[in-house]
Amino acid sequence: MCSSAYAQDSLDSQEPKRVLTDKDIVFDSSDVKQRQFAPDFKQNYKDEAFDYEPKAKELTAWDRFKKWLGDKISRLFEFGGNQTLTVLDWIFKIVLVIVIVVVIFLIAKAILNKEGQWIFGRGTSKRILSAEEIERDIQAADFEKLIAETLSIGDRKLAIRYYYLWLLQKFTRRGIIVWDIEKTNSDYLYEIKSETDRKDFAYLSYLFNYIWYGDFELDDIAFEKAVSAFAKTIKRY
Repeated sequence: MCSSAYAQDSLDSQEPKRVLTDKDIVFDSSDVKQRQFAPDFKQNYKDEAFDYEPKAKELTAWDRFKKWLGDKISRLFEFGGNQTLTVLDWIFKIVLVIVIVVVIFLIAKAILNKEGQWIFGRGTSKRILSAEEIERDIQAADFEKLIAETLSIGDRKLAIRYYYLWLLQKFTRRGIIVWDIEKTNSDYLYEIKSETDRKDFAYLSYLFNYIWYGDFELDDIAFEKAVSAFAKTIKRY
């Protein structure tokens, strides 16, 4: 009986639900400006940075060759069918692979050394040495010939390096310096006794360092001045 009375009191204490009408709704009366995309907005997203579609990597000629060679070698050692390989079959396949590898090695070596003629015919009798190889034994080098060969391919900076090594060769033969590949220009400058030779060497070594290590193209005027300076000193010895 008490619980019924308590429930009745609770119902009586609840407020009736409010019914909303159109008058209770507040509308936003501010102006709304409609914005549109620019006609050419798609142009800004045609760059590769916005292209998220994966693209297949384009194979180079070297990649295609490696794939072709790999397929050929794989076929040589395929294990399929009911045919059993004999010992002679295995030997033949292994020898064939070795021959292929050797031929590829020889071709690659010929291309890298730019001496491809020796595979198919008679190549050049003498390979042009690099500047590093020449620098190890400057006494045996013919710098006049090396400079002419270098200028024939348009490498002026290398020609100046040969002029510098030629100068060291001349000074060594005259006993002005003692040649050592580990020595620096300062070491040689300290060894030179003659004031004239010391000034010439200081200037020419500066020219060499500036031209050889400088990141610039050597124009005709600068090259001719450098050659003239080196030739003038070298000619004295």
